[in-house]
Amino acid sequence: MLDTIHAEHSVRTRYSAAANQREAALCCPVDYRSELLEAIPQEILERDYGCGDPSPFVRSGDTVLDLGSGGGKLCSIAAQLVGAEGRVIGVDCNQEMLGLARRYQSQVAERIGFDNVSFRCGMIQDLQLDLELLAKELSGRQRTGVQDILEQRLLEQRLRTELPLIASDSVDCVVSNCVLNLVRPDDRPQLFREVFRVLKRGGRAAISDIVSDEDVPEHLKADPTLWSGCISGAWREDDFLADFERAGFHGMYVAKRQNEPWQTVEGIEFRSITVVAHKGKQGPCLERNQAVIYRGPFKKVEDDDGHVYHRGERMAVCDKTFRLLQQEPYEGAFMPIEPYEEIALNEAQPFDCRRNVRRHPRETKGQDYHVTTDATGECGGSGGACC
Repeated sequence: MLDTIHAEHSVRTRYSAAANQREAALCCPVDYRSELLEAIPQEILERDYGCGDPSPFVRSGDTVLDLGSGGGKLCSIAAQLVGAEGRVIGVDCNQEMLGLARRYQSQVAERIGFDNVSFRCGMIQDLQLDLELLAKELSGRQRTGVQDILEQRLLEQRLRTELPLIASDSVDCVVSNCVLNLVRPDDRPQLFREVFRVLKRGGRAAISDIVSDEDVPEHLKADPTLWSGCISGAWREDDFLADFERAGFHGMYVAKRQNEPWQTVEGIEFRSITVVAHKGKQGPCLERNQAVIYRGPFKKVEDDDGHVYHRGERMAVCDKTFRLLQQEPYEGAFMPIEPYEEIALNEAQPFDCRRNVRRHPRETKGQDYHVTTDATGECGGSGGACC
């Protein structure tokens, strides 16, 4: 395994150079909406390094966070999509790339008609620590002893708490384009926790990155050129989605997958995929006599919490799951069944989501439901059209 020092040095050195002179090996072909590129200066377009386009998942009015924003191309695209009411934040720790993005920031704002983008310096696996603010605090200090090191650690923690780079629950959409694979494996659990932390409830992450179809062997991981080239740090395809699940996300799906591999090394295929994941399944499970019916086409499906839904059957769900299944990415897959008599939230009892049970219709209608309609008339008569 490539050690931490050499991995981070390799990435920093290569991308610093790529900020000044284009390196074609760092990217694979991506088709963006041409009208969104017109406002972006040519130098930024030439210094862009990515493998996908997560911008289709950005909405008007969103607050968007771009992880590893580089020269700012994706930020400039997102700025146009969110509009004047939205906001875009780019985070990168490479000073040369940040300098490139900031150099053209006002020009892009003038071209699109509003200034809604900011660029911040930080590591994407530690979105609480503002590195430029830390450098300012440390400026002029003499740091020679153990006590100085301990005091710096305390300073870092204070900045994370009092002046976080990105606040918790503040972002609608996190995007990234071929950057997560540059983070060393030991930091990846924290990376996913940070993405989850900064997202609002109901927010989404849309991440384009390079994955492999097999485990990458250790001798390839130890190659600094392959690591900085987005090869040896690639996730195995299924592990990439599993890391979103482990961080607490739900509804993960592969929005786009390159058919032909971008590169093949020692028989291992490396390709670009874009994964979308959602935040919002956390919270209490309350019984309000609600049910959902899975429409099909599969005989049954299982969600990220182990709930099984049988095609065409009324399945009992808690209030949280009931509402979740009517939102993206599940919208349209389930028919919601509301109880005839609503149970107020403050009167609802706990619901045991660990079991999968069918909801009897009488639980929805009420045990004393005895309504009878006139079934003697013709279909479409005074009782209303039914055919």
